[in-house]
Order: sequence, then C-alpha cells, then structure tokens
Amino acid sequence: MPKKRSGGGLSPTQQAAKFLGVSVLAGAVLAGIALPAVGALGLAAKGSVESFDELPANMKTPPLSQRTTILDADGGQIATVYSRDRTVVPLKDISPYMQKAIVAIEDSRFYQHGAVDLKGVLRALNKNAQTGGVSEGASTLTQQYVKNVFIEEAGDDPTKVAQATQQTIGRKIRELKYAIQVEEELGKKKILENYLNITFFGQQAYGVEAAAQRYFSKSAKDLTVEQAALLAGIVQSPSRYDPVNDEAEATKRRNTVLQRMAAVGDISRAQAADAMKAPLGLKVSKPKNGCITAVKGAGFFCDYVREVFLTDPVFGKTKERRAKIWNQGGLTIRTTMDPQSQKAAQRSIKDHVYKSDEVATAASIVQPGTGKILAMGQSRPYGFKKNETQINLSVDQSMGGGMGYQPGSTFKPIVAAAALEDGMPANKVYSSPYQMAYPSPVSACDGKRWVNDPNSPAKLQNENSSEVGPYDMREATAKSVNTYYVQMISDIGICPVTTMAKKMGVVRADGDKMPQVPSIALGTQEMSPLTMANAYATFASRGMHCTPVAIESVSRRIGDKTSSLEVPKSTCSRAMSENTADTINTLLKGVVEDGTGKKAGLGSRPSAGKTGTTDERYAAWFVGYTPNMAGAVWVGDPAHKRKMVGITIGGRSYGKVFGGEVPGPIWGDMMSGALEGKPVEDFNTVHIPDSKPRDRGDGDGDGGRDDGGNGDNDGDDGFIGGLVGGNNGGGGDEPTPSFSIPEGFIRGQGNGGNGNGGRFG
Repeated sequence: MPKKRSGGGLSPTQQAAKFLGVSVLAGAVLAGIALPAVGALGLAAKGSVESFDELPANMKTPPLSQRTTILDADGGQIATVYSRDRTVVPLKDISPYMQKAIVAIEDSRFYQHGAVDLKGVLRALNKNAQTGGVSEGASTLTQQYVKNVFIEEAGDDPTKVAQATQQTIGRKIRELKYAIQVEEELGKKKILENYLNITFFGQQAYGVEAAAQRYFSKSAKDLTVEQAALLAGIVQSPSRYDPVNDEAEATKRRNTVLQRMAAVGDISRAQAADAMKAPLGLKVSKPKNGCITAVKGAGFFCDYVREVFLTDPVFGKTKERRAKIWNQGGLTIRTTMDPQSQKAAQRSIKDHVYKSDEVATAASIVQPGTGKILAMGQSRPYGFKKNETQINLSVDQSMGGGMGYQPGSTFKPIVAAAALEDGMPANKVYSSPYQMAYPSPVSACDGKRWVNDPNSPAKLQNENSSEVGPYDMREATAKSVNTYYVQMISDIGICPVTTMAKKMGVVRADGDKMPQVPSIALGTQEMSPLTMANAYATFASRGMHCTPVAIESVSRRIGDKTSSLEVPKSTCSRAMSENTADTINTLLKGVVEDGTGKKAGLGSRPSAGKTGTTDERYAAWFVGYTPNMAGAVWVGDPAHKRKMVGITIGGRSYGKVFGGEVPGPIWGDMMSGALEGKPVEDFNTVHIPDSKPRDRGDGDGDGGRDDGGNGDNDGDDGFIGGLVGGNNGGGGDEPTPSFSIPEGFIRGQGNGGNGNGGRFG
C-alpha cells in the first residue's frame, strides 16, 4: 500500500510521481530514454497504477561495504582487507568543491527538483528523439543513488549485479518509486552524502574518500577544485575517464566539469580557466588490500584472523552469515599479536632460514594462561611468487594450514605428564636397552589392546649404542631416550596419553583422530607449530590449558553508528595437577640446562623445552617456554621430500640436522627478543629424588639425533610408520639403525605414517 500522509490521501509528490511514473514517465520518458527503440513506438510500460502501488513502500538499504582494518595488540595497523575499498565519511568531511562538482556535472538542478526532474526529462527526450539514440540521460542524483543501492545489495553475485543494472522499464519504475521515498525521508544533503559514499570512482575505489586516497593520497576534505572536478568526471565512466591509464581523456573530462561548475555559478570563469591549465597532479596510492599487504611479516597471522572470523559461530550462526558480515567490512579488529614478539620471530627466522632454502621454518608464540597468540611467522612469505606460499605452515589444515609435521620427541613430555597423573613417580627407572621389541600387549581405550606380532616383532632402538639404561625420568627426558618412553607408555597404556593430549589441545593437523598405537610416544602424529606451542603453554601455566585466541575485540561501523561484536573467548580448563606440571617443568629445565636443548637456552632467564627430530630428518623441532611465553619452532620440507642431511640452511651447511641444532637457536633468538624488557620469572619446581643410575656422561647430544624416531616419513610401501627411534644421546658414533621388520607388519599413512602396526586383541 502507498504511504499515506497524516492528513489523508497521497502527498503532492506521490500524486505527481504516480501520474508521471505510470503515464508519461512509464511510457514516453522511461522507454524513450532507457529504451529508445521501444519509445519510438510510443509503447507504455507494463506497469499500471496498480503495479506501481504494489511495489514495496520501503527500500532496503544494505550497509555499505567498507574496508576492514586489522590491528595488533597495541593498536598498530597490520593490514586492511575489503571486498570494496570504501571509507564512509560524513558530508562535513567532504570538500565543498567535491560536493559542487558532482552536482554540477551529474544533476545541476538537484536542489530545485524532487525525485524526478521533469524539465530534464523533457529536454533529454527531445534531444534523444533528434539524435535517434541515447545521447542524454535524465536520471536525477537521487535516482542514481537508488541504482547504486541496488548494485551494492547485489554484492559480488554477477547474476544479481546484472539484474540491478539491466535497462528495463520495470527496473526504472522501481528506481523511481524508491527515489520518491528517499527524497521524502532523507533530504538533499543526506542523499548527496550517501551518493558520494556509495558511487564507484574506478581503480577499486568506492566512495569519495577512497577515491581521494587512491588518486591523490589525501583525504576527501582536502580536495582542491581541479581535483574534485577530476573525480566528479570519472563517475560517468570509470574506465573511459581513468586518469591513471588515459591522462588525456581524463583531462578533457575534468575540464568539462570545470566549465559546468562555472556555468552554474559554483566557481568563477577565471577560476575555471586557471584550474583547466593545471596538470592532473596525480599522486597515486596503489590498492592495498588483503593479508599480502600485512606489515611485520604478519600475513599469515592476518589470514588466520580471517579464518577465525569465517569459521567461528560467535560471528554468525551460518557460514553465509559470517561471510556476509566479513564482506560488508567496516570492521576494526584488534588482535592479540604482540608487535615486539612478532618482530622478534620474523627477525630470528630471517637470520636462520632463507626463503630460498630447500626447507622452511614456521614459528608461533602463545601466552600461557590466556591462550593469546602473540606471534606467528614463517620463512616463506605470504604471496604467489617463487619461494612464497599461501599455506600457513603454523596452523592446522582447517585454518588454512597444511597436513602438519611429526613433532618427534617434543611429544614425549605429554607422555610423561600422563604417567605422572597416573601416579608414576618422577624418578621411575626403566631398563631402557639400546634396542628392544615393542612391549606387548599394550592397553588402549575402550578395553582394547595393541598386540605386537610374536612371530616377527617390531623393534626400535636408541640413536647410539652407548645409550643403554637403566635410566630414570630426568635423564631419559634430558637425553630423549626412545626405549624409556616406549616402556613408559606400555606400562601406563595408550589411552591415558591420548586423553592427556586432548586435554592439552593436541590434535592432528589434518583433523583425524589420534590412533591407539604405542609409537605415538615417539611423536608420529602430524601436528602444527601453533598446536605444540599452545600445548607447552599448559606446562608453563602450571597445568591450565587455554584454547588459543587471536582476536581481542571487534567493532563494526554501519553508517554513522559503531557497535561492538562479541568475540571468541579462550576457554581454560585444568589439564593436569599443578604438581604434575611443576614436575614436567623441572624435567624440561634439565633439557636446556644439561640436555639436548642447551643451544636454545636463554642465559640467566629460566626456560624449559624439548627438542625433536623425526626419523630420516624430514622435520626438526624445538618447543620451549618461560613462565610468561611458550613458543614452537619447526624446520623441514613442507612437501615432505627433502631429508635434512647434507643440506645448507640459512647459508650454513649441516651434515645432519638436529632439533637442538637449527630450531633450537631460532627459538632462542626469537624468545630473547620477544621477552626483552619483560619480567624475569621462574618456575615452580619440585624435588625429584635421585634414583642414582650409573654415570654415563653429560648427554649433550651433539653426536646423535635428538628425537624419538617417527618412522620412515615418506611412507614408502606403508612400512615402518614410526617404530624406529633415535635419540640425542651422550655423543659418540651414529650407527646405522639395524632392525628386522616383517613385510606388511607396520603400516603408516602415506606422509608421515601413524606409527607401529601390530594389531588389536
């Protein structure tokens, strides 16, 4: 139903609109201007008075899509992202010259007529009849604004855009009806403001503020008369009058606008003449859109923030709803990224691993007790060129990452935590022989048992023949003794370990379930650096696990109003007792003080951590922490093809890569920079009674591999899958591991394998 006035009946504007819209406008004017062939026949539009009245009385005006700004924790800009580069500004922040220029060239009688300019219609109709074509239009600025609203509502859907711009009488009638409504409800100045903010100025710039920045690197409020004339001239045909690609055509169009401004009295003829002599004076700012433009090497963190927004239900119940909010933009997202930590991470990465190296590195830092992601970086930059990538090597596949990487012996502290929670004493001693068959049977979840094949048992061994127990937990952890940890998981069962891993947020990067096999003690399951950093943050926070978060706050601007959106919160829960965490902290302090991680130490600042190197050296890790920061560093070939043997990384040659040799120093430099100026805190440690094992040297591990063997990671024929272990033992020779594995007994899963086969009984 048409809108009634308070005194009853249609307003004069509506009455005129009905008359014009249905009779003259629908027939001669609309058809004659938009569709000259139809107009020549004098054909009236399909719509009658009734069809005009049946159109909805209120036009739905979607929020204008704008740029979204992503900030670090200190408020510094990381990047801007947008589907349409637009910054909405009020009319007072738009140069008066710009306001006059757009009115002069697009609708000089804007302030004298209503929604429809009858004089302009008749003039255009007459001229078009004379030329036999469409040499002049008659749409008012208000009608153009309405058309732009239709286009904005269509978004990036090509079908909807075509419908919004098609030259049909039906669309013109709808445009007219809404133009009448807009005139009555908004008034001239608001219509002008809205028009200048919605219209397209070419070069990916929507709205006058983005256009002023794009072409002149200045704000819309500072535009001069000749600059305003140039922008106003672009609107009619952004491609034809593009000043970047056709300066001559753009100059002619600008001068036409200046002449028109003088003709209607907005400027003097002398002003127009002077302005016409001026060069275009472009100072073009290239479009800066997306995470590829992020500063401080934070492109992948930026991408992670986008993934969080698009996947977390807190931003919308459906994927489509979240995508719509993201694409509309106008968001200011303050993140958890600490600029000091991010800078330190990128600097350390750059110093140790070159982007052109055969292998890459990725690192993440998490704040214990809050789950805040402080830094995220990698050696291969965000991009599309050689030695660049769009895959975030720090995160799980579901968040834009890859399939993950076997963490090796960095998984062992999780096994130790499960054992301690199960009541095992911290000075527990195992025989830890150099070589052994996997103990069997081993209990698993749901009453199942893993059973080794008695006829052809799978075996594992330590890296060096000198590594022969007995060992207690302290020494076995410092030296990363494989056979000790396999005996441990065989003793407590597999289920407590997978349960502890789940409590600590440790999951496979590809989303698959953790298999119930004893070789998980040796780090056979592919995981991401962020997962491991966050897991070790649980130890640092004395057993409290907090889910990782990247977003502190989000504000959304729609028109003149700004509102706050709810953001995902970290959920903290107790994964283990304080005593268990304190015991792990005590054990892992020994790793950096006297074990495989000495090269990652932070000097006088207390730290703890664990090295890891996978079998065949496809990946090497160091995961460590202080009471106030936890970080993980992975080095390897993302494609899982290049073994790190006889390799050059960061300009330095390595015969064999160990977790304490390459990732360790990266971690040490990264954390030193991130923690500079931060309080020096110490761990709550516990006394671990001495089990008095016999002396076997300091076990600094320089002579052996530092991990728990993770299997033949290339998955050849599906064998090995994580049974053959090594460890960074007490120096000495590095013998070629010898073992006997019956064909078909051990099955991995392609890239990396899921550990020892065996069977469940």
